[in-house]
Amino acid sequence: MYNVNDEVMYSPYGICIILEIAVRDFSGEPMEYYILRPVGDSKNTFYVPTQNENLTSQMRPVLTREEINELISVMPDDNEIYIDDSNRRRDEYQRILRDGDRHELVRLIKTLYLRRQDRKEQRKKLLSAEEHTLRNAENLLYDEFAYVLGIPREQVITYIREHISA
Repeated sequence: MYNVNDEVMYSPYGICIILEIAVRDFSGEPMEYYILRPVGDSKNTFYVPTQNENLTSQMRPVLTREEINELISVMPDDNEIYIDDSNRRRDEYQRILRDGDRHELVRLIKTLYLRRQDRKEQRKKLLSAEEHTLRNAENLLYDEFAYVLGIPREQVITYIREHISA
């Protein structure tokens, strides 16, 4: 259970603040909702039914600096998650984005970086669906890192590289 003013990662939308926990009647039956506002976006509001486990499972507490550094420390050892079957690969990548597990996001980003590098050596580009998936995964992970670390998003890669080589 979360509280008002908690910061949460709400996959796939990013970091949100819980503005309120309130009962609303959107469909003729009053329900309790987490009312979320994305950080840096005062135009959008998400209403997540507190009893809808499918949706609340997409909410996670924002990482701490220590958790980010621990995640970075294991990046070199993470295995790729490339799947040969394109349909299974697409489904798995979408599941990772939807679930928002940071460790799996790291593995996904690493997989697609390495795939992009291999394709470049073959004078080919990464498939557009893979590029799209990579951008979404980077947005989720890097935005959270930038927010927690208090650095501009453009400095996240530099921060990661410095901490991997440390």
